[in-house]
Order: sequence, then C-alpha cells, then structure tokens
Amino acid sequence: MARPTPISSQQSMRNEHWMFDDAMNERIRSTHAPDGRVVDVTQVLQVTRNVLRHIIPNINLSLNGHIDASDDQTNLSAADGALDALHKICCELSCKCSRGGDAHATTMAIFNMLSSYPWVAKVVLTLAAFAVNFGEFWLIAQLCTSNPLAKSVALLKQPDISEHSQTLKSHFDALSKLINAMFDVTKCIVKLTELRSSKYISIGEPPLSTAMAHIHTATYWIIASVVACTRQITGLIEFTTVTSEAWELSSLAHKVSSIHEHLQSQLSLCYERIDEKKLIEAFEHFKRTIETPQVDNLKILQNIFGKEENLLNPDRAEVCINVLGRKHVILLISDLSISQEEIRVLEDVYKERVSSGLNYEIIWLPIVDRTTWNDYYREKFSKLQSIMSWYTVSQHVAIEPAVIKYIREEWGFFKKPIAVTLNPQGKVLCPNALNMMWIWGNSAFPFSSEKEESFWKAKPWTLDLLFGRLEADLPTWVSQQKVVCFYGGVKMEWIQSFTTATTAVAEALGIGIEMVYVGKKNKRERVKKITGLIKEKELSRAWEDDNVWFFWNLLESMLYSKNQHGKTIENDVIKQEVMTMLEYDSSKNGWAVFYTGSGEMVKANGEKVLSTMDKFDEWKNLAKQMGFVPALREKLEGVIPRHHCTRLILPSNGGRIPERVQCAECGRPMELNFLYRCCAE
Repeated sequence: MARPTPISSQQSMRNEHWMFDDAMNERIRSTHAPDGRVVDVTQVLQVTRNVLRHIIPNINLSLNGHIDASDDQTNLSAADGALDALHKICCELSCKCSRGGDAHATTMAIFNMLSSYPWVAKVVLTLAAFAVNFGEFWLIAQLCTSNPLAKSVALLKQPDISEHSQTLKSHFDALSKLINAMFDVTKCIVKLTELRSSKYISIGEPPLSTAMAHIHTATYWIIASVVACTRQITGLIEFTTVTSEAWELSSLAHKVSSIHEHLQSQLSLCYERIDEKKLIEAFEHFKRTIETPQVDNLKILQNIFGKEENLLNPDRAEVCINVLGRKHVILLISDLSISQEEIRVLEDVYKERVSSGLNYEIIWLPIVDRTTWNDYYREKFSKLQSIMSWYTVSQHVAIEPAVIKYIREEWGFFKKPIAVTLNPQGKVLCPNALNMMWIWGNSAFPFSSEKEESFWKAKPWTLDLLFGRLEADLPTWVSQQKVVCFYGGVKMEWIQSFTTATTAVAEALGIGIEMVYVGKKNKRERVKKITGLIKEKELSRAWEDDNVWFFWNLLESMLYSKNQHGKTIENDVIKQEVMTMLEYDSSKNGWAVFYTGSGEMVKANGEKVLSTMDKFDEWKNLAKQMGFVPALREKLEGVIPRHHCTRLILPSNGGRIPERVQCAECGRPMELNFLYRCCAE
C-alpha cells in the first residue's frame, strides 16, 4: 500500500501538514467497518496511563476528570473482544517492527485488524498494546541487575541487556513528548466520542462535525507514532541501528501536537456550545418557575441558589434557606462596587422595619465574574459581607449562572444596584424597588410597582419632596415666610459672587433669605474643600458630605422611578424638574433654586442667575411690586444667552435611560451622545 500523501501545497493554506489527500483519506476510511461492539475505553486508558507513568515518572498523563486511580483494579476481561485484539496488536508490533518492516504497512495492518472497532477503540487499544510491549521491555531492563529471573529472561531474549539498559535514556525526551502528544489526542478523541450522545450538540453540525471529520486522520497518526516508538525500542533490544532516530520522533510529536491543538480547539467550542444550550435551558426553566404562581417563595429561592441551600444570617451564622419561607424577600443585586453609602442608606431603612412592624428580609446577591476571581475580589467580597446587616450568600459562586442571565436580561441589572421584591408566594412585586426605598423608605412597603405609582400620583412637585428629608430647618424657614435658596456647583469664584449679590438683593428688598450649598455629584473632594471655604467665609449654610451624596442619588432615584412607569417629560412635571436639576449639575456652571412658602419656585443656571442679580437695579421696582420670586422668574425668562451648552450625565443602569431630554435653557430636544468617564473625581 502506498505511503500517506500530504495535501497539495496548492490547496487551501488552512490545511495542516498532518492532513491527507482524498485518496489517502479514502484508504483509511475503507478499513473502518464497525459492528457495534463496545469497549470501555476509559478503563483501558486508565491502565495504559498507569503503565506508562511507572516507566516515565515525570510524564504528564493526567486523565482530566476520567477515572484516575493510582492502583490498577480494572477488570478488562468483560470487554467485547478487547483483550484478544490487544494481544494481536502486541504481536503485530513486536513482529513487524523487529524485522524492520514498512511503518506505513504496519500501521494499515493494525487498521485492518481493528476494522470492527470504533475509531476511539482503535486508538486506545493500540496505545495499550504499546504500553504492554514498552512495559515488558522496561520491566526486564530495570530488574535484570537485581532479580535472577529477570536476568535469565534478559539473557535468553536479548544478550547483555544490562549493559545497555541506560541506552534508551538518551531518547526519553523525544519519547516522552510523543507519548504525551499521543495521550492528549487520545483524550480528545474519547471526549469527542462521548459528546455524540449529548442532547445539547448535534454530530452533524459544527463544531462537533468539524472535529469528527479529522478523527480518522488523528487515529492514523497515533497508530503510526506507536509503530515508530516500538521500532525505536526494538532496535535497542536487538542492538541494531535505531530505525526511528530522535528527530523522527520529534517530527511525529510535532504533527500529533498540531492535531491535538486542532481537536482541543474544536472540543472547547463544543463545550462552549453545550454550556450555552444548558444555560438557555436553565434560563427558560427559571423563567417559567418565577412566572408561574407558587404556593410559597422557597421554590424560587432554591432555583436562585441551586445546590447551595445555606445562607449567612445577619449574625453571620449559617442557616438554611427555609428560614425565609413565606416572607417578603428583597433581593439586593449588585457587583462588588456597591458603595458603603448605598449600604448605609439601605441599612437605615432595613433597621426601621422592626419599629414599623414590617416582616421582610433582604438577601445580598453579588454578581461577579468567576473567571477573574482572585484574592483582591475575595477580600472585597468579605469586607462587604461584614458591613451588611442582612442575609448574604455564603460564597460568591452561590448564584446559578442561568439566574444571573435572567437578572441581567429580564430585570435589567448591569452595574448599578437594584432591589427585586418577592412576596411570600415568590411573585415579583417590583423589578427594582431600590428607588422607592430611597425616596419613601418603609412607607412604600410592600415595595410594589403599584404602590410606587400610587405614591407618585399623590405627590406634587414641591421643594419639600427634594430637600425635606435632608434639611431639618426647611419647615421653620417656610413658616417664617423666608425665601429659601438651594444652590450648587464647584466654581468658588462664582459661589462667592452669587451669594454676595443675592444677599445684597435680599437686604435691598428687606426680605429674609436662607441659602444652602448642596454641592455637586461625583466631585466629593472638591465639594469638601468648597464647603470648608463657604463656612470659613460665612457665605451661606452648607450640607455635610453624606447629605450631598444622598441628595444627588435621590434625584437619580426619582428619575429612574419615573422611567420605570413609562413617564415622559411631556406628561410629568416632577420628571421635568428632576431632569432639569440633573442637567444643571452635569454642566460646568453653578445653579440655584429659589422657593417660598406659598409654593412659588424659580430656578436657573449660574451664569444667568448671577447676571440677573448683578442687574438688580433693572428689576428692583418690579420685585417690590410682584415679590422677589415672581419678578426674578419674569426677568430670567427673558434672558436666553446666544450660546449655551447643557448636558445630562446619568449612570448606565438603575432604570431605563430617557429617550427624550429637553434643554433646561431653551426647551429644545437635546442630542444624544455617549460620554466615557474613568473615575468620579
């Protein structure tokens, strides 16, 4: 039979040096006539591995998840004709290789001998036969110096073998590399063959079909490599010229390694495809479960955590998930970037539930990337756990991947924390109740979407809605009929000019005014410095850091809460006002809001309001007639600078991004762009 013919160099560059032309492929396939017999290839491979491992202790023959016993206790007698075939291959190798026969002819003879077996059995049995011959040779070579029986056998079989027992060591590197490569490819073939019975992947479609198309080629090169290795060993035994020099073994090792790379890449793609289908199946199962009415919430919770049935309670003791049965449960979902401030605000609400007589619990579900998990993330995970006063998972991998997929796709989690509420029957009351918990606290219990909408219907747009929870003196100022001004920004020159001019206007009109600096979102260090300067120069009141942070996050929560209910700026006054405030903060300039106890309100950006205060003489008489706030509004409405630039910066999660945003200055629709920012400061 002709030797294997490589693919023509004029054919596709994708073809590898181990591939054959169509004629050779057909010759190999023509020897294949399986009759349905079955061989437990895993057990045979285990014994083979152990034989070779004893010969070459440093060889890497891990079975990666297959049976990996250190002692051979496998009974191969039950294999369907396997031992008989194994013995025939041993004889073929010993006989043909000792006579220096044609390597390709010997390889094809073994193919014909194993025609009734599957491809994977051909490979494993041939590799096992090599292990038998190699093991027998090495056993005699090792024992002949100390065991009389082994010495006698050595003298009869190969004279003076003791003097040459070390000769093979010079070829061990090449042998070891080739054996490793053969074993790697064999494991790939075993795994690919196992996948044929999987319901998650089709043998007729890539990537499995792509891999299986090269199994016969891989089988040929493994058997050919076994022949080459056996010829190498036989040549040493007979003290003849070694028929396969080390460089030939290295060349074969290179070919077989290339085959392994190809099969392993296809195998990895197969596993990815299987994992994807398993994930989709689990996702659909969880979706059906959570959308089907339940008797209690335990089935939902058990689906979330899968095999993990234990949680850590607020005292950090391990408890069964059953303790949450028939309770209102809030799933706090976040990554490891959740801030201590966010935890602290939620903790205040959580602790107040007891005094309010409310029976609900919170569980923290951390969404983490398992592939990048390291000591840094482990430490961060533990630190966050330690400052949470509610239930947490016992380990970061507790949440099922399908549930994480559902959390992202159905509940819209990306980065910003969300809180999903479940009633005692496991029904989702709100896909993100965190906003209403921040805005109204426990008064919004049971934190349902219906409750949230009813609250908004009952709440008018007033300064108390924005500032009432943070400014304790607001009711007093209103009762004293003072004008209240809240302002923000981080330009100290503007702040000093604005507060000085506004105070002068109030004195000229003889009215009481209270001014409060509320800082700027995501500029904590600058705001702290400016707050210190404002207090030092006694320009106005100024909120402390925690209040500043909470105020701006409260505004965002209001916006996202409105978005969850599909409110647009055209039909919702509160949303219009909130977005205007956020636009002011996103701009580089300062801003100010003026308010009176009668409900009158006016707001403007820093440039306009300072310019108007500086030109107070132009509208002083109007202010005396109409009042300060109405006159200021009329004056500001007539001031639209030729060039103005406003913008709105929102986090990429926490609710739907508004589809349409009006300019706070001119009312025209704003153009949507993307802004990438590295850090808060």
